Amino acid sequence: MKILISIQLLFCLFSFGEFTPLEPNNTTNSEQEGPSYAKWGKIAMKETKEKYTHADIIDYLHISREKGMEYSTERFKLWLKKDNKEFGVFVDIKFNNETEQIISIKYRETTR
Repeated sequence: MKILISIQLLFCLFSFGEFTPLEPNNTTNSEQEGPSYAKWGKIAMKETKEKYTHADIIDYLHISREKGMEYSTERFKLWLKKDNKEFGVFVDIKFNNETEQIISIKYRETTR
């Protein structure tokens, strides 16, 4: 009886020893690509940095997307710091839905 149990135990150990579990994929496809507004956020930061050359961008917020039939607008709020002064800049990027060509970029400063 002990021999039978020992053989079964060895069989189980060998069987499980060859078992290699798949590594879990903790990221989904959408997480790897990033949010849909990421491309426009990079453009908003790049263009704002060019417009406000002596200020540092210290915060970034995606506000919304307004989707139209032909054009859409991505809205962002960036928080900038120049010397000891901090201020916000709303950035609206209007683009063609089909070609993703930028139609306009508008900036509006705010104290909040």
